[in-house]
Amino acid sequence: MNILIIKLSAIGDIVHTLPSLAALRRMFPHSHITWVIEEGAADLIAEHPHLNRVLVSRRKSWMRKPLQKSTFREVKEFLFTLRDRRYDTVIDFHGLFKSAIIAAASPGRRRIGYRSLQELSGLFYNERIPEDMDKHAVERYLDFIRYLGWPNPPVEFLIPSPEDVKEKARHLLASRGITPERDPFIAINPMALWPTKLWREEGFARLTEMIGERLNLPVVFTGGIEEALYIRHIASLMKHPVIDLTGKTTLRVLAEIYRHAKLLVSTDSGPMHIAAAVGTPVVALFGPTDPRRTGPYGRGHEVIRAGVPCSPCFLKSCHSRVCMTSISVEEVFSRVEKIIQRKEA
Repeated sequence: MNILIIKLSAIGDIVHTLPSLAALRRMFPHSHITWVIEEGAADLIAEHPHLNRVLVSRRKSWMRKPLQKSTFREVKEFLFTLRDRRYDTVIDFHGLFKSAIIAAASPGRRRIGYRSLQELSGLFYNERIPEDMDKHAVERYLDFIRYLGWPNPPVEFLIPSPEDVKEKARHLLASRGITPERDPFIAINPMALWPTKLWREEGFARLTEMIGERLNLPVVFTGGIEEALYIRHIASLMKHPVIDLTGKTTLRVLAEIYRHAKLLVSTDSGPMHIAAAVGTPVVALFGPTDPRRTGPYGRGHEVIRAGVPCSPCFLKSCHSRVCMTSISVEEVFSRVEKIIQRKEA
């Protein structure tokens, strides 16, 4: 049996799809499973034991240079590889035009997607399921597994961590004076894709100082290379130097670092979901989005919301950002302390 999974991005959505992948492998243990993904999140599923093949779409790169010969060649190779086997089942977890056309281009017998006209995606499938937006994304994606015949699939997150990834994480931490097996630390991810999801820089600075002063724990900042200036600005507001791993990790190395952390403080972001997937408790700061849909999945997490009436609004721009700026440093620290005390009990 040949199965094609289409989930292109973003980091959190890829993490949310992992339980469905695990369920597919359990349902069809001898099947050949291909996952089509865009390059930004591809590292998360590299060498994944449940997959036979990862097919990377470089759509964003192709759109930046649409008329170059190299783009035509790469698109042709991508389509040739996509179509080099006949799929018994194609599942489009993404549900947008960019994913639906991949489903349509694949030689799939069953093309399953959401019963949705968002970007006309539903027109490209021959089987459709309802999309229940009141569910958490993990459960919403598992509806495809239920549709295929498994009513109550278990939720299993697996992010591969081969020995070279573990060693890179250990080396990074050791170079900053932390021995993972011996030295407890707290991780902070202050970044998010939407400006409306960001907290106050001075809030993260003060929180870091409180963790050091009251809990005597070092704080490790993480983020992508493009976020370095933002995190440097946070560091400039503090009295003492910070441990900054911005731009130093791949996604799987980041997951391994989070495995060693006592907890992660984060905005609603991909790193937040990575930490939850590897079993690390999260203190999650939510404003414009709904934690019922995209909060850290599982038990042991603390979600903080200001409780303003306009939240969630799902807006990417806002003149006040009151839902985030109203979250106090003291509230965030109290949730950090609560998790620490719970783990030490």
